[in-house]
Amino acid sequence: MVDRTAVEKVHHLRIALEVDEVGTVTWAAGAERQVRCLQHDHPEHPRSTGERLGRHYGGGRTKSRKTRACRSEARRPLADKRGGCMAFNSRLEIAIDLSETADRDTPTGGIPMRHAHWVGQLLLNRRDAIKRSVGAASVAAMATGILPSSGSMTDAVAQDGQEPLGGQPPKGAKASIKDFDYQIKYQRAFEAVLWNMPAIAVYSFRRAAFTELGMKDNDIIAYSATATPRLEAITANSTTPYITAFTDLRKGPVVLELPVAGPEGSLYGQVVDAWQFTIADVGPSGIDQGKGAKVLFTPPGYKEAVPDGYLQVASPNYRIAFAFRSIVAPGKTLADAYAYSKRLRMYYLSEKDNPPQQKFVDPANQRYPTLPFYDGRHFEDMHAVMSVEPVREHDKVMVGMLKSLGIERGKPFAPDATAKRAMQQAAIDVWFYLQQWFDNIPASLRYWPDRHYVALLQADANKTFSFVYDDYIDLIPRAAEYFWCTYMPKVLSDTPATQYMMAMADKNGRLLQAGKLYKLDVPADMPVKQFWALTVYDRATNSFIYSNSNRTTLSSYDLDKMKKNADGGVTLYVGPKAPAGLEANWIPTAGKRPLPAMRFYGPTEAFNNKTFKLPDFELLS
Repeated sequence: MVDRTAVEKVHHLRIALEVDEVGTVTWAAGAERQVRCLQHDHPEHPRSTGERLGRHYGGGRTKSRKTRACRSEARRPLADKRGGCMAFNSRLEIAIDLSETADRDTPTGGIPMRHAHWVGQLLLNRRDAIKRSVGAASVAAMATGILPSSGSMTDAVAQDGQEPLGGQPPKGAKASIKDFDYQIKYQRAFEAVLWNMPAIAVYSFRRAAFTELGMKDNDIIAYSATATPRLEAITANSTTPYITAFTDLRKGPVVLELPVAGPEGSLYGQVVDAWQFTIADVGPSGIDQGKGAKVLFTPPGYKEAVPDGYLQVASPNYRIAFAFRSIVAPGKTLADAYAYSKRLRMYYLSEKDNPPQQKFVDPANQRYPTLPFYDGRHFEDMHAVMSVEPVREHDKVMVGMLKSLGIERGKPFAPDATAKRAMQQAAIDVWFYLQQWFDNIPASLRYWPDRHYVALLQADANKTFSFVYDDYIDLIPRAAEYFWCTYMPKVLSDTPATQYMMAMADKNGRLLQAGKLYKLDVPADMPVKQFWALTVYDRATNSFIYSNSNRTTLSSYDLDKMKKNADGGVTLYVGPKAPAGLEANWIPTAGKRPLPAMRFYGPTEAFNNKTFKLPDFELLS
């Protein structure tokens, strides 16, 4: 109950209230009934109380229920919906008067009766008003017992200087950016390019095959010759002809018929899912063990029985692809290897009783541009992948972020203007970042500590190429690996069938540069059971270099055409122009920054135990 005696003890306390630029004052809803705005008649405030408490400081007593500062409701906005006072160039007094609530059981707003009245003086000036509104909590706090029964206002609001230990940045801190919408979309786009690198690299093969070569699912690309720069692909080889194909398991399981390996030829390679993770190795050491097989690739969630005579490979994704090399058998030719590759068959299981005639496409003389895009088109390809494939548990956070870039499963690619601008720049920046990463590749990755070669195949700690661990994904090494390599084996053997040594610098540790001539001394006793081959790529694209001759590779198969050294070895030259009389020993760089790769096919124990060391490149000019 209200103590009527306490009501008679009125304390007038002047307070300074901050207002916004139009002079709006707000207060807590619980105390609203007790607030008197002396500019006007509030519908809930009796005139008598307003007249009794109201004064217009500096202008004498009020002549009516309105102060002189607000002479006409037509000229000035007087109140907002919450009962806030609108004031301009005036001093006003607002009061909380509990005398009218004395008969009620509970005082409104929880105001202690010893603070029956409090009056605040407010100075408002349209030109000088501070642009902040009074929070409801400001008045509410005062109205719930903060004010003392006596003493000055300074005493009532004094603080001891303590602040919470967290919850806001340090004092004086400022945001480092202005456009948060762009910034968050840029950051998400940058990380998405790194995260999605394996999928984009393999999807680029599919996209180019369909748009540039007129392919469709289950058609097979079979090269009749070794690759030239017209095959614009990441670190491809030009010593064995390639075979590749694509299919979509949303249409049902797919059969791949593999021929028997033998005197006529053999195949080596991988079948990969949409993330370019190998789901089957093929060849004498692969799923078929070189004996030939009908391999059945089934889609995610496939539950039906597998017919007899098929080797099942369950794919975690719908779109899959393969890339094989047709190996030239002893005594055979490239033409024989090409003919052998055409023994492959690929069709849907639903067609097994009457398989369609196999279509082969030979792009040996066509441009096949499979390189990923590093501009806004990168995200069009990303959408093409992510709108189809199932989402893995560990990718859900990133997939959720892609929605802000207009990439969403089952919906058209629909980025806004800010997202387009952010994605364009992010794709460009990732390319520059990865170039910088390789320029500063850790010395620990060198194959021989005192040389400057790094193996192309950089597996994770589990000897695989997923880089997925129980508690994290190693994003940067994974992106770097798929930036310069495609179609890795399922598991990296301690003694791989082929080793690829990438020259990252010259003998003095200086990065290889465009426009310079380098030499490499290749010893006569190279540690290989089959052959060796030096291929030079463009460091910018990791692909072949276009030149007048389009020569990309020299190998042990070319020794009879090259000038040999006295010890039986050969010196190879890499640069924009060949030394006089040594054109047969030269691979042109056409002004590009070189990335030389020495391939060891069938490396011997001397290579595997590192007792053999390949000399570094040397700068000549």
